[in-house]
Amino acid sequence: MFDPADIMNSQVLIPVLTMVAVAGTVFTLVLPLLSRDGLKGRMKTVALERDKLRARERARLATEGPQDPRTALRAKPKENVRKIVDDLNLKEMLSDEGTQEKLRMAGYRGTGPLYTFLFARVAVPLLLLLIGGFYAFTFMPQSVPMMTKLMAVLFLSGVGFFLPNIYIKNKITKRQLLIRRSWPDALDLMLICVESGMSIEAAFGRVAEEIGIQSIPLAEELTLTNAELSYLSERRTAYENLGRRTGVDGVRNVMMALIQAERYGTPIGQALRVMADDNRDQRMQEAEKKAASLPPKLTVPMIVFFLPVLFFVIMGPAVMQVMDAFNK
Repeated sequence: MFDPADIMNSQVLIPVLTMVAVAGTVFTLVLPLLSRDGLKGRMKTVALERDKLRARERARLATEGPQDPRTALRAKPKENVRKIVDDLNLKEMLSDEGTQEKLRMAGYRGTGPLYTFLFARVAVPLLLLLIGGFYAFTFMPQSVPMMTKLMAVLFLSGVGFFLPNIYIKNKITKRQLLIRRSWPDALDLMLICVESGMSIEAAFGRVAEEIGIQSIPLAEELTLTNAELSYLSERRTAYENLGRRTGVDGVRNVMMALIQAERYGTPIGQALRVMADDNRDQRMQEAEKKAASLPPKLTVPMIVFFLPVLFFVIMGPAVMQVMDAFNK
């Protein structure tokens, strides 16, 4: 029969621990080989941007026929969505240059996301209006006044009108956070590439490949900038486009430094070194700022969650003793 005391026997314990250690080692070494790397597919798609941009420019210059949609860089909107937006004239009513800039900063480029966004600003309120009306007049008690139901339904529909903007704003915030965290490291890599003798185009391409592991949005933007540097007549336009697409102050400052370095003939490596140091200091200051704001943020959770438990642990035995004394 099995004796629990045999577990503490060294002849049994040592082989079991050895098996556990070997299994953990094999699992640690084999798991990375079995996991799928989604970054390679994403970076492969990004690497095709150069060819697509060139194909787009060739199609624009060649006026022999319409452009093949398969060679277009930006996705085309769906026909039904385009028809609804054009029929209601939503592009003139609800969009401007700022709307397109926000979509680009969120990572949505081309006319397709613009039409989808405008369609969502009309479809979401109507959908919430139908859902809210169905719930209000079907499940809400009859004692609720009719005016209250109507106001609740209209309020829900009004919230739906702002939901697409809130979604885009959240996408911009998350994307800028990823870019802001990885930008100092990208500048260090770019500085190494430039000082090693690479051109700025080759440096952008190389850094895009390396930084993709840390920040895919930044890798996409650097790849697009590399493609724009290849076919645009002025580098200034490519640099300014990168600053506008990201919306990050650190990126804009570096692009302005590159524009000035190219205009006045100053070394690009020197400008990148200064801006890399500045961006690293800014990242450290942001980390220190968040660390300094942590104690005030923890005050309310500690009062709500920790203090009641602490009082219960401290006063519990005393209360139990008092209750036992009264029961006697």
